[in-house]
This record gives sequence, structure tokens and C-alpha cells, in this order.
Amino acid sequence: MDALACKAKVGKGTVFRRFGSRAGLMMTLLSDSEADFQRGFMFGPPPLGPGATPAERLIAFGEGRVYFVLENGELLRAAGTSAHHRFEVPATVLAHRHVELLLREAGAPDPWVMAMSLMSALDPERIINAVRTHGISPTRITDSWRELVTRLLKPR
Repeated sequence: MDALACKAKVGKGTVFRRFGSRAGLMMTLLSDSEADFQRGFMFGPPPLGPGATPAERLIAFGEGRVYFVLENGELLRAAGTSAHHRFEVPATVLAHRHVELLLREAGAPDPWVMAMSLMSALDPERIINAVRTHGISPTRITDSWRELVTRLLKPR
């Protein structure tokens, strides 16, 4: 925040009033990328967007989110430092709601809680740690996501 204030030739207080916190600044920096991802799952072409089955859309959402996290990981980590920012920001709420609606459409039991469970698998800290610390390939993570969704939505 000090470096930003210095570069902008304003006081540190001005930066804090504008962004509220370091997390607020990171969320602002993420805004355009997050909006692009949201447009993709709300209005884009299938399988991420409308026109595919709920299972296909869930798989595409998770795969897209893994790569989004890997591309924007440091900003996501910095923006998600508090419980409020982590779970209550509009982007997180929208993603959870999207997954919940797809699960509901697919007939999954308890869609809200199931969406919470699935979203945990897409946690930025978890994905970044798996790739950078444990050397897990992004493809291995997306393959696991596909398997998880496929098993979850398999007819009983």
C-alpha cells in the first residue's frame, strides 16, 4: 500500500479510503478478469455457458476455475485474506449460486451444501499449493474435478 501511495503521489490514507484494505485493492485488480470468467459461465458458449447439460457445465466451470486460479493466484490469495472477503464477496457468492443451480437442475441432493463442498475443491489456496508445492499438474486437478462431478451426478 505504501508503494502504491508513493507511485500515485497520494497519501497512504487516500489509498485506504479508496480500497478499504489490501484485500480491497486486490479485488479491484481482479475485477476485469473475474467479470470475463463470469460472462463465460453466464452467457458464453457451451459447455461453460448455457446450452450444455448441467454435468458438462459443472465440469467446464471447474476446469475453467482451476486455470483462472493459476493465472490470478497471487491476487486471489491476497484478496481472500479475511473470512468476509473469502466467502461473501459478490464473485464468490455468484460462483456458489451458479454451481448450486446446476446441481439443482441435475437433481443432486441438498444443492446448497453440495455446492459448498464442490467449491471447496476449487479453493485458490488449495489449488496453488497442490501445483506449486506438491507438483500436481493442472491437468491432473481438472481430471479429478471431472471425475468428482461425474460420480456425484451419476444416476443412483
